[in-house]
Amino acid sequence: MNEAAKPSNWNAPNIITVARIIATPFFVWMLLADDGVLGPWRWGAAAFFVVAIATDAWDGYLARSRGLVTDLGKLLDPIADKVLTGAALIALSILHELPWWITLVVLVREIGITIHRLIVAHDVVVAAAWMGKLKTVAQSVAITLALLPLASVMGAAAPIAEWANIITMTIAVVLTVASGIDYIVGYVRSRKSSQ
Repeated sequence: MNEAAKPSNWNAPNIITVARIIATPFFVWMLLADDGVLGPWRWGAAAFFVVAIATDAWDGYLARSRGLVTDLGKLLDPIADKVLTGAALIALSILHELPWWITLVVLVREIGITIHRLIVAHDVVVAAAWMGKLKTVAQSVAITLALLPLASVMGAAAPIAEWANIITMTIAVVLTVASGIDYIVGYVRSRKSSQ
């Protein structure tokens, strides 16, 4: 593809991605606003998170269906996911609703992969693999369940919500670690094959 045919970096999918990054502090403010009381701000933060995550699928669909895929978009999209999910995990840990070790494991993997992507961006843009995408879905579901104060409204069935949260978060953490290993192995293989 020649330079003239390449889509502009200032296209709708990339703008949506950047908006997701810029909006993340507002989400964190809503989540921490009621200090864990699980009131209207908490429900608002949960709804905001779901909408923000939904825009991830939407901007990807727009980029692919309209021929607007750019190297910048490939780089920014996973970063936007990491900023939003990382902020949610940190806020949940600040509220003592999620063990810090879970947040740290996820953040070390996410920040490590992001830094690596930025370092190798001048040579190659490493797009998210299927396991990385599955990890993002698992994190999104687990964080959504953690954000929604379902246990507080389920009465006697509250333990079901708590167990659902524990199980989905465990799956998310396992996939986070596994996809990090998969990314490293894939990168090493691609480097060997290009030599």
